[in-house]
Amino acid sequence: MLPAPAPPVILGDEPGSFPHSVLSERHPAIVQQVRDAFPYGPEQHRALDALVHNCTRGVLPPLPADAPDAGLWAAWGADTHTGRSWFDVPWLWSESYFYRQLLDAVGYFGPGAWQGIDPFRPFKSAELAAPETDAELAALDELSDRTPDERARALLHGSLWGNRADLGFRLSAAAAETTEAVPALVADDTELLWPLLTGTGTLCLIADNAGRELVPDLLLIAHLLQHGRVERAVLHVKPYPYYVSDATTADVVDALRRLASAPGTAARYGRELWSALADGRLTVRAHPFSCGPLPYAEMPADLRAEFAGAALTIVKGDLNYRRLVGDRRWPPTTPFEDVTAGFPGPVAALRTLKSDVITGLDTRTEAALVAAEGQRWRTAGTHALVQVRP
Repeated sequence: MLPAPAPPVILGDEPGSFPHSVLSERHPAIVQQVRDAFPYGPEQHRALDALVHNCTRGVLPPLPADAPDAGLWAAWGADTHTGRSWFDVPWLWSESYFYRQLLDAVGYFGPGAWQGIDPFRPFKSAELAAPETDAELAALDELSDRTPDERARALLHGSLWGNRADLGFRLSAAAAETTEAVPALVADDTELLWPLLTGTGTLCLIADNAGRELVPDLLLIAHLLQHGRVERAVLHVKPYPYYVSDATTADVVDALRRLASAPGTAARYGRELWSALADGRLTVRAHPFSCGPLPYAEMPADLRAEFAGAALTIVKGDLNYRRLVGDRRWPPTTPFEDVTAGFPGPVAALRTLKSDVITGLDTRTEAALVAAEGQRWRTAGTHALVQVRP
């Protein structure tokens, strides 16, 4: 029997759909936020105006011929998609390309005075400095009398739910509370995860957001290294600013400094991570494909070899989940193991739900979610999952 064909790739062409609202409403809002955050000059303002017009009523413009990554984007399908409506190309592609165009509009790739200036840095910095971050770091002291396994579980869930702090999501959606009719955690394979961390090998963690999500990611890594659950960790971040709050190497440094300057247990974790970076037990990697508009099924050979050799790869957040399983209209009960079968090694997804894509639910959970919330549970950020394919 031939395998069933994959469902269609998600587009943004359906008015009223979540992808359509991102393209038509969220993206202009993000441009306005960036415009207000910096004293850009006339050149940047004109470019930002053109981007808003293009992404709401126009077509995808080409990159400048001298763009440093023009070759990469050509390999990723730019020649196929530019010149078409933003709403008529795969949503994952058009959404990613918006952020690449935004960086071009503000002069990030230069030459000029704005070269290398992260347009999202004020938002990230404000979040790290927020009182909520102080409270979360202080809470680490309360874990000090727990067993290592209990601390590991707490830090895992901190890493999972830290994704609620996604700044891009908060620009256009208010946080909502979970109803009592359905569980907040719609899938939980946590017990499959721990046996994969046996004290040997490398953990790869593909980070999502900076700020109050990256901090618990780093805490989890520090704990696993400190207690010998892994020999080495590789933290994959973005090579340039992306999706408002996605983590870059600069954001890792900011988060480490925030930890090191905090009192109590947080500072101890900060020193442990600083030491791990110095002696090579922790490595930060910023592969160009991390900003690619394609699923991980199309990753290059060097990344495939790296993940194949890892004891476990943890994929964080909503965007990375879409890239892991494919940004398609999967029936929610499609087995997670099936859609990740091509990933080269054991993989775990930690994700707060903020887009339509979902796999691996059981029939009863899906029915309860739909009965209680319609389809809002897919995008509201009030539910999460831990899914593992050993």
